[in-house]
Parts: sequence; C-alpha cells; structure tokens
Amino acid sequence: MCREGFRKFIQKSGYSGSMPKIVACGGRQIAYEKFQNESQLGNVAFLLVDSEELVDETNWEKPWAHLAAREGDNWQKPENAEDNYCHLMVICMESWFLADRTALKAFFGQGFNEKALPAGETPLESIPKDKIYSSLEKASHNCKTKKVYGKSEHSFKLLGLIDPGKVTAASKWAKRFVNELKVRNNA
Repeated sequence: MCREGFRKFIQKSGYSGSMPKIVACGGRQIAYEKFQNESQLGNVAFLLVDSEELVDETNWEKPWAHLAAREGDNWQKPENAEDNYCHLMVICMESWFLADRTALKAFFGQGFNEKALPAGETPLESIPKDKIYSSLEKASHNCKTKKVYGKSEHSFKLLGLIDPGKVTAASKWAKRFVNELKVRNNA
C-alpha cells in the first residue's frame, strides 16, 4: 500500500518515465539507516520522513538541521549525501491530506464532517501532529461507508488519491520534494 500510494502521488505530480524505486522501511530509524547505506555506496537516494514536530523557519530547506536537532533522531547528514536528498513531510503525511479536502470528502463519503478539520487558510506546516490526527478522526467519525480515520487503514489509499498540485501549493516542503523529483527525472 505504501509504495502504491507514493507511486500514484509521484505520477500525478508530473513525474514521467522510469519511476524511482520506493522503499517502505517500516520506521524512521530504519529509513535513515538504509539511506546512510545507499549514500555510503555512492547511490543517489532520497530520504523522506515526517518531521514529527514543527520545523523552525530558520531551518527552511535545511532538513538535516531539523533532524540533527530533533531529540530522538540526532541524525547527521551522511558524507556522500547532498542536502537536497533529504525531504520532510511537515509535520506528517496526513498534513498533505488537509490540502485536498475534495479528495477527503470523496473518499470518506456520506457523513464526512469537513468542519472538524482545521480552517482551510491555516498553514499546513503549522498544525501540530496531534491536531491533524484528531481532526481527521473527528471529521470521519460519522461516515457511513468508512471507519474512523486510521493511519494503517486509510493513509496510503488517500495519498494515492490526493492532488499533488493542491499539496504543493499548500506546502513548501512538499513542493521542494516534488521539484527535486522532477529535477532528477530530467537529469
């Protein structure tokens, strides 16, 4: 489900040709370790992880600074990796869903309460993680055809449905990721 959701999102964002290899790692520490290994081998790989916390504006376009300072991560940029190989989903993947309320409503169907979501003009990257999850749960609580939002059950299905244009318009970090994919695609 993870690879399929990302594949659909990447394709819809305008990526063409041979798709990048998407590796679902099962956890952020494992993802970092796999990224380190690929970097040590001299391979071009991207690390895409949730920021888990608000990213200080002084770290805009400096994901390694955030990951190095974040308690529990303390990750250092591997020697052979470039800064633009690391990308953050700020604060979490579910932030991106809030950018495409049309897809959320269509997916959850009857009973979906869009008013339970943070106000549409609220910058996605300023919404705390617990508020994102709780608002998705509240918004989907009375849905007739789907269970209440659950990460394992719904997240990657939704990722494949949302409009990357809406996401990149609402998230500078998502835009950075998609733009870098396109640069690599044209290289």
